[in-house]
Amino acid sequence: MASVSHYFLLVLAFLDLHAFQLPCPPGCTCSEENFGRTLQCMSISLRKIPGKLPEEFKQVRIERSSLFELPRGSFVNMSTVEYLWLNFNDVTVIHLGALEHLSELKELRLEGNKLRSVPWTAFRATPLLRVLDLKHNRIDVLPELALQFLVNLTYLDLSSNRLTVVSKSVFMNWPAYQKHQQPDCGAKILSSMVLALHNNPWLCDCRLRGLFQFVKSTSLPVILVNPYLMCQGPLSKAGQFFHETELSACVKPQISTPSANVTIQVGQNVTLKCLAQASPSPTIIWMYPLSMWREFDVLTSSTAEDAVLSELVIPAAHLVDRGNYTCVASNSIGKSTVVISLHVQPLLVLPASHSLSIPSQGNVYINLRVIKQTMRGVLLEWFTVGKTSEEKWATLYVASDVSLRKEVVYIGPGINTYVMDDLLPGTKYKACVSLGDQPLHQGQCVVFVTGRDYSGLDERERLLHITVVLCAVLLAVPVGAYVWAAQVPCNCRNWGFLCCPRHRKAPRCPQAAPQHRDLTVVCEDSLGHRDTEGR
Repeated sequence: MASVSHYFLLVLAFLDLHAFQLPCPPGCTCSEENFGRTLQCMSISLRKIPGKLPEEFKQVRIERSSLFELPRGSFVNMSTVEYLWLNFNDVTVIHLGALEHLSELKELRLEGNKLRSVPWTAFRATPLLRVLDLKHNRIDVLPELALQFLVNLTYLDLSSNRLTVVSKSVFMNWPAYQKHQQPDCGAKILSSMVLALHNNPWLCDCRLRGLFQFVKSTSLPVILVNPYLMCQGPLSKAGQFFHETELSACVKPQISTPSANVTIQVGQNVTLKCLAQASPSPTIIWMYPLSMWREFDVLTSSTAEDAVLSELVIPAAHLVDRGNYTCVASNSIGKSTVVISLHVQPLLVLPASHSLSIPSQGNVYINLRVIKQTMRGVLLEWFTVGKTSEEKWATLYVASDVSLRKEVVYIGPGINTYVMDDLLPGTKYKACVSLGDQPLHQGQCVVFVTGRDYSGLDERERLLHITVVLCAVLLAVPVGAYVWAAQVPCNCRNWGFLCCPRHRKAPRCPQAAPQHRDLTVVCEDSLGHRDTEGR
């Protein structure tokens, strides 16, 4: 009996040992360390955090295992984990609830991943977190309240990321920093705060002024891993260290122009200029009435630090180019504008004998041209050369090959442009213009063809396919059906398609004795062509 009891106790001990040492995920190793049980998965293709793990691990280390994301609920069975290392994976996204169930977590390392941003509010689930390592990622934005839920964080590594501008409020709102700023903090023993910000492409303009002041004034308990932070831009400050550089305050753009009124003649080149001074450096755009139709080159250059010169180049100006040109300079503080008025005057000298314009009554020459055209639209411009006693109305005539009707547009005095945006694609048009009641001349007309609409080819292709199929069906009909059809009089009501001369080349069917003399056959194909035939 004693031997049976002894054997039973051995079995129980074996079962307890087996239950305690549950198997590890395939390719991973489990070990006992001084601080507790450890799970290590190194250089294997996991693609996701292993599930159904025993709730006994203190450290989980999964590295080089192709983890692309950390979805919600990734660590459901890891409530005892204190150290989580996920270095050198391909993590690009951390979902908002990914860190749930990690209430005991003290150290999180995500070095060498592909994170562009971090859901900072997710750290509500990790109130004991002290170490956060995010170096060698792609983080380019750091919100001002990023650290507000990291109440016990004392080590933050953001080195070797893509940070360019960071507000000092990020670190002023760090709970550990605020604890040190309290009046009674001297009576308490507080941990140091270690911060790593080096190897980022810092843009040293006025927006970084607050961080400059924070870095220059750092002292215990704040410790910078590398206090020699270097500027990468702008070009005037590239390669300089923070402690060697002084930054001015940010200001709204101040904009000016050498001349607010510019007068030229038709055909001359003109360059409109505006100069903007601001910190940070401003962005300049030009606005003018016909910007959708007339695109001009814009040359931008830096004349000095925080000063930008923008030049709008207008070659061979037309009358249509006259008007107000607005130069807009803007930065993160605000924007400013300046308006330049361009006056384009027509030529007052009679053109040479080789000019294409034909004289009209009163020795007035009219030149009509197409400024720009699209698939369904065109911009016309005309100007007169010569002396006229007064401004006259203009009459514009537009006709196309597909329509016999001519469109007539009456345009008031002082207007010399007209936009048509409802034309048919792939169509030839002729436009003519005259002043008052003067007759038209050849030189006052222009012929143009709109662009083709290739989407309409699909309809023609479908019609061609249907025709081929019908021909194949007709060829497959037995000969007896044709003999029967030949003995029946042709009824144009039922065979209207065969009776229309536009759609066939074979001889027309013999006429049956009509019952009514006023019978009319109407044939219409899918493209809208109609034929009528009276009976």
